[in-house]
Amino acid sequence: QVDLVESGGGWVQPGGSLRLSCAASGSNLVYYAFAWFRRVPGKEREWVSCINNVGRTVTSDSVKGRFTISRDDAVNEVYLQMNSLKPEDTGVYYCASDRRGSGACTNLDYPYWGQGTQVTVSS
Repeated sequence: QVDLVESGGGWVQPGGSLRLSCAASGSNLVYYAFAWFRRVPGKEREWVSCINNVGRTVTSDSVKGRFTISRDDAVNEVYLQMNSLKPEDTGVYYCASDRRGSGACTNLDYPYWGQGTQVTVSS
């Protein structure tokens, strides 16, 4: 069992930045892959970025060059640095994890989820 708690969301003007954090608790988290998803108004849940247990990352084309995922295994946290934010980035951002952390972090089931944090980008 893994518990995930997101934080860092809020309101920001277009072009601004936010850093989301995901605090994980559980056993053997260093072996886990983590991902960020988002649900924007009127759309299906969208995968944003993921990171495997050795720090290899994959990022969606929609945010590539603006968002960066990272992890700090010393404190069991995962981050999403979001720069050059656009109004279309508005939504609820979720952290998820999967114990099959080696290899590619894409196409995993991600059975563990946090409660989400709201990001609002508007002027």
